[in-house]
Amino acid sequence: MQSIRLKGLKISPPLFLAPMAGLTHSALRRLILEQGGIGLLSTEMLSAKRLPMENAALSPYLVRAPQEIPLSYQLLVSRVEEVAPAIAKLHALQAEAIDLNLGCPAPTVRRMGAGSRLMEEPASVRAIVAEARKHTDLPLTAKIRLGETLDEDKLRDFCRMLEGEGIDLLSVHARLRGEPFVRKPRWPWVGKVKGWVNIPVVANGGIFSVEDAKNCLAQSGADGLMIGRGAAISPWIFAELAHAVYGKGKEVGEVSKPALYLRFIELLEESFLPERRLGRLKEFSHYFAKNYPFGHHFASGVQSSGSVDQARERACAFFAKSEAPAGDH
Repeated sequence: MQSIRLKGLKISPPLFLAPMAGLTHSALRRLILEQGGIGLLSTEMLSAKRLPMENAALSPYLVRAPQEIPLSYQLLVSRVEEVAPAIAKLHALQAEAIDLNLGCPAPTVRRMGAGSRLMEEPASVRAIVAEARKHTDLPLTAKIRLGETLDEDKLRDFCRMLEGEGIDLLSVHARLRGEPFVRKPRWPWVGKVKGWVNIPVVANGGIFSVEDAKNCLAQSGADGLMIGRGAAISPWIFAELAHAVYGKGKEVGEVSKPALYLRFIELLEESFLPERRLGRLKEFSHYFAKNYPFGHHFASGVQSSGSVDQARERACAFFAKSEAPAGDH
């Protein structure tokens, strides 16, 4: 499938940025856009409870540049009463799509009764989705995991319920709630979900390269791919996949990683108040360091920096010492 259409929104190529706390903010989204190939951008997860009070001009979660289109806003909801005010705010922010977080396994999120905790309460989810559908004509999507245990009947009923209540697209992180990232994703289970519903199904989890993407699509038959950590490690991955998997755009040549890293710092400085920058740079650096054989030196240098200027100096010193190994592009 070369594109996905959701209520007048065309996602082409069908490559999605996964919402990630501390990472999928305006600076990373713009860096990805500059590389090309992305079909739908995403915010970090937004607390539906707090969202109506957030000042869009000041909140680091809501900073958005005009070129960040189309952008999906992900809501973390725990109670049906939170839905209508949050959606009204997203309409005011001119969201292009709204995603419901039904998959986050973080203990703090689960204690709130949100994220993956909701998959254990289908009746609550039904009420939340029905309420969301009542209040918006925007594309309404949901991000899920496979559940607590591998239970086909339970997962099938849950996915069909979501479709029945008006969800337009499902993205499936192909792991159980308790499975760590080191566990190989269960891509064939995304294929099971696709067989149960008539809406587009997007595969998420374990996609870091063109080879991963092709394997995932072969095993899942998914309508599209959602990239999370791979987008922070390689912000050019969408351009690579667009060309190699979907035949769109030009082949990605050699990427200057130092230039990309320094551009990310520039975008942080354009997007955020000074006190908001260093934490986000450290978060990104943790992933970007994986491009280098001795990346842990790079990451620890940035992590122990007391300012963005110091982090930049240490990064540049690391880049100067690091001769790019053969094939590192």
